[in-house]
Formats: sequence, C-alpha cells, structure tokens
Amino acid sequence: MDLNLLVPIIAIALLLVFVMVSAVRVVPQARRYNVERFGRYRATLQPGLNFIIPLADRVNTKLDVREQVFSSQPKPVITEDNLVVNIDTVLYYQITDPRAAAYEIADYLQAIDQLTVTTLRNVIGSMDLEQTLTSREEINTRLRTVLDEATGKWGIRVNRVEIKAIDPPTTIKEAMEKQMRAERDKRAAILHAEGERQAKILTAEGTRQQEILIAQGDQQAAILRADGEARAVDLVFQAVHRNNADPKVLAYKYLETLPQLAKSGNTFWVIPGELTQAISTISEAFGDHSRLGGPGTAEDDSEGPPPEMPEDGGGRELTSGTS
Repeated sequence: MDLNLLVPIIAIALLLVFVMVSAVRVVPQARRYNVERFGRYRATLQPGLNFIIPLADRVNTKLDVREQVFSSQPKPVITEDNLVVNIDTVLYYQITDPRAAAYEIADYLQAIDQLTVTTLRNVIGSMDLEQTLTSREEINTRLRTVLDEATGKWGIRVNRVEIKAIDPPTTIKEAMEKQMRAERDKRAAILHAEGERQAKILTAEGTRQQEILIAQGDQQAAILRADGEARAVDLVFQAVHRNNADPKVLAYKYLETLPQLAKSGNTFWVIPGELTQAISTISEAFGDHSRLGGPGTAEDDSEGPPPEMPEDGGGRELTSGTS
C-alpha cells in the first residue's frame, strides 16, 4: 500500500476515535452535568450514558445533588445587652435545580454563608445573652425559614440549620461559672439542711414512738401486776373466809410479814396502828396456852370461868382496800 494513502487513513481513523470519545459522556449516579452549546446553556445531563456534539457542546459544571453539609466559621454577633458572642453554624442543604445553582448565583456557598451571618445578627440582636443560650431551637427555625426563602430561586433547598457553638466572652464565661458554682453551693447547702431536718424529724419521731411504746409497756405491766396482786389478795380473802381462820392465826401472820417489809431496803417505814392489837392478840393466845398446859385439877377446870376473848376479836372482818 502506498505510504501517501496510509497516512490520511490513519489520521481520519484517529479523528473518528476522538470524535466518538468526545461525543460520549457517562454521568455517575447523584450527579448532574450542565452542557453548553457554543456558550449557551443547552441541557442538563442525567445519570447514565449521554451523547453530545463534539466541539459544539461542552460540559460547563458538574454538580452533586446529594444532601451536603456546610460548616461556617465562627462569626461575631452582638446581643441586645451589647455582648459580643461568636456563633458557629452548620448547614444541611441539597441542590434541587442544577441549572439555577449554576447560572442564578456565582457562588452559592458564599451566598449562603453571608446570608446566615446577616440573619443571625438580626435574630440575636433582638435577644439578650440568656435568651440566646436557651433559645437555640427558635434561632434554628428562624434561620431555616429565611434561608429557605432566599435560596429557593438558586435551586437549593435548606433542609436543616443548627447552631454548633455559642461562645460568649471570657469574662462572661468566668462570671457564668461563678454563678453556676454559687447555685450549686446553694443547692448543696439546701439539700444538706433539708437532710439534717429530715434526720432530726425522723429521730424525734423514733424517740417519740419509743417513749410511747415504753409507756404503753409500763402501763400494761402495771395493769397486769395490779391485776395479779388483786387476784392474789382476792384468793387469800376467799380462802380466809372459806376456812374461817382464827383471829390469832391472822395476827400471827400479820406479825410474820413485818420483817419482810424491813428487808425491802427502805430506810423509813410506818408501823401501822393495828400492830399493838396484833401483839395483844398473840399475848392472849400464849396466855391461854399456858393456862391450859399448867398444873391444876379437873374441878378447877370445870368450875373456872371460860377464857375471855377480845370483844372485837371474834367480830373482826377482813376487808381489802387501797391506800
């Protein structure tokens, strides 16, 4: 084959390969390619195999339509009480219109960042520091509303806005730490005092219950003891009346009980008035016994007068009572 003919064939083949390669565009999933023809927007290529006209069409922008995260740098914001705080935000957004995102705004990330700063200053400027620290949800909602309205024409949807950090000045941090420390100390003192109060109340309640139970026990013991003594006395009196005991025996038992009173450890005790009468009864008993056992005749015994009994001895009645 002639060399002069082979060179053009090779050149044409290379040109065809170049044209074919340039005409084929493979777009990955979740990507969008904006195509311009002679510098004018023509179409947005969807994921998959796409064909364009070489040298006439060119891919201008490649956009990711997945949800993305944008974290801004801390920005100084002045609160209503004239305190400067640094606020750091994080933004979740998604491109919904690749054409608008490429042609309606030059740099949508910078635009979103600046819009976030201005909106934050408007929102935080109407709040004091305490409201700023405690109203994050309200601030997030207002930020999302403003950003969603502004970025809609840019082909971007703001899904979520979060305040990542709010940093007050160092002096304010120290004052807040002192305040929180004072609050903690106050709560600890209150809890300690409350604990001591509850402990004293419980101790007093326990002592009261103990004294009540002891008093009730003493009362029951005294009642049972008195009841036992009363029953014992009643049984004694019943036995005495049932057996018709002689007054002399009773007087002897009376005197027999007196030494037991002295053994109780009392240094002072009162001798009852019946003691002389009991002694007299015992003396008469022993006198009668001596007369009965002494020398004498039966005649004297039969003729002699009967021994005299105490006038009130035979008619003495035993009664029980309390003094």
